[in-house]
Amino acid sequence: MPQSVRLLNPILIVACIIITVNFAVRGSFGVFQIPIAEEFGWLRTDFSMAIAIQNLAWGIGQPIFAAIAEKVGDRRAIVLGALVYAAGMVLSAWSVTPFEHQMYAWLVGFGIAGTGFGVVLAVVGRASSDENRSMSLAIVTAAGSFGQVLGAPIAEWLLTFLPWQQVFIVFAIAVLALVLTLPFMRAPQPMSKVEQEESMARILGKALRDPSYALIFLGFFSCGYQLGFITAHFPAFVTEMCGPIQPGGVLHSIGITSTSALGAVSISLIGLANIGGTLLAGWAGNRFPKKYLLAAVYTGRTIAAALFIVFPITPLSVIAFSLVMGSLWLATVPLTSGLVAHLYGLRYMGTLYGIIFFSHQVGSFLGVWLGGRMYDQYGDYTTVWWIGVAIGAFSAIIHLPIRENRRATAAAV
Repeated sequence: MPQSVRLLNPILIVACIIITVNFAVRGSFGVFQIPIAEEFGWLRTDFSMAIAIQNLAWGIGQPIFAAIAEKVGDRRAIVLGALVYAAGMVLSAWSVTPFEHQMYAWLVGFGIAGTGFGVVLAVVGRASSDENRSMSLAIVTAAGSFGQVLGAPIAEWLLTFLPWQQVFIVFAIAVLALVLTLPFMRAPQPMSKVEQEESMARILGKALRDPSYALIFLGFFSCGYQLGFITAHFPAFVTEMCGPIQPGGVLHSIGITSTSALGAVSISLIGLANIGGTLLAGWAGNRFPKKYLLAAVYTGRTIAAALFIVFPITPLSVIAFSLVMGSLWLATVPLTSGLVAHLYGLRYMGTLYGIIFFSHQVGSFLGVWLGGRMYDQYGDYTTVWWIGVAIGAFSAIIHLPIRENRRATAAAV
């Protein structure tokens, strides 16, 4: 059986490993917010700005690394990304001022881009057949959720016997080790002759003139806002706002004895629930219009966030919210990237998705930064939370007018 029509193959396995490590490291940063702020006496805004810059750099770097991959090769782009990622982590470990931490966040963000979805999903998309592509993209996205399951608890555990600086070094070594997997990632090019002959400028021009592409771009903003805010601030939010863990209760009996531990576990629960949610999105993406699925995901997120903030915040509501939000967490990624491939073809899928992902990361930047800014100003996260609810509703609506018909540049492979 040709490699391009098998669902499970070495390319998919390596892609899952890369994305798992990428997300394990980046998904743990919220755990460091309180330890770093307390050690140096920083305001919450200072650390939040570093994470916000990191997310913005990730968004800027995504189309850049995708274009590098399309010009000089996927594996070279990933090696460059791993080197930049590790360098940013090491330099951040040595930083002692907010400015230094924020400067090195640019390197971390570019490194995340070079080892992230924009490059890796494009490889997987080209290596997959039409009938398997949506599920393949979902499997790799779910691997990111698995990394999120691992990252926060591992960081919390390492912090019990290592200073945060040494934990950063450990994570940098893990990122560098990704290079060892790349010999097994050699993607075929399942593209039509028309797609192979199309220039990047021509494909980009067609996409940028297409109203549907603009709607996808705008709709992905709220995904980044919500994910960025929750990843960076939810552990601290739970630590400070949640009711106490009852001694002798269920959570206490399984080792969750403090709200700080619950905050770290909540990020893992989001990632765990999203493994199933993302795989379900991949399955559904082959059977139903992706624009309606995306509208449904954003509607579900909006309702879950609104209900969570309206009712009293308890350990039980934190767990319930984490599971519900987690099932919708990265479900947007295989649907959005699959929609881009469906509309505009595989040749420059990485670059086109990277541009859309920039909108996601602008939203992420604002979610992280506003979270810290408004916390310092008002002492809580209520306002920034309701902004997320509003733009989630906006994204649910804006996906509906998308014209989900196949373009001439995306001829069947």
